[in-house]
Amino acid sequence: MHIEDAPSPNFDDRKHPVSLLVLHYTGMESGDAALARMRDPEAKVSAHYMVREDGRIVRLVAENGRAWHAGVSKWQGLDDLNSRSVGIEIVNGGHDYPAPGGQLPPYPDVQVAAVIALSRQIMAHYAIPPKGLVGHSDIAPSRKIDPGEHFPWQRLAEAGLGLWPQPDTGAACVWSGGDASRLNAHLAAIGYDITDVPAALRAFQRRWMPASITGMADADTLRRLAQIAAAYAPAS
Repeated sequence: MHIEDAPSPNFDDRKHPVSLLVLHYTGMESGDAALARMRDPEAKVSAHYMVREDGRIVRLVAENGRAWHAGVSKWQGLDDLNSRSVGIEIVNGGHDYPAPGGQLPPYPDVQVAAVIALSRQIMAHYAIPPKGLVGHSDIAPSRKIDPGEHFPWQRLAEAGLGLWPQPDTGAACVWSGGDASRLNAHLAAIGYDITDVPAALRAFQRRWMPASITGMADADTLRRLAQIAAAYAPAS
């Protein structure tokens, strides 16, 4: 795996060991524009790596540095996620720069393969568990929607990265009294900050139910939420 170096000045010292890998899309008109922004000291933003559409990988910040990619964020009760994570920016226009016709731009196969290879290396090096692979929208649901509902999380899970339990197609899920507290408990068990529950629920749907991003707790969402929370439960 060839990695090109393009150092960014936008980093400082870590305060915690690495336990997360955070995936983003660049959300800009081009990879070159994103790279320039992450190397601009006035922008005060960076990531450890950027993966271009053709699979080329650029390293901006050494992994022992604290890149500035997560911002104000929280996961599984932890904050200062810049200190706790490695960040990968994936070149994709996302919601701000859609493809012709208004569709979200696809992630090319060669790019996804590079993301998988890089992620596998990082997660193995730091012994990051599957539940430690997150999107920016997971850790900052009130602010961010990347890497987007078009990101192929299932493909990464099939490559051994992250989790993707097959959806339960059984009987409709019916929750009785205490539904709200149970919903909140499941979101929190997965890792979401539930300060803004509708935002957390949309982030959940964006990742695990990309065709149903409503922010509403319908029966299918409740069933899928219970399933994912069970997958994230600590091993007994």
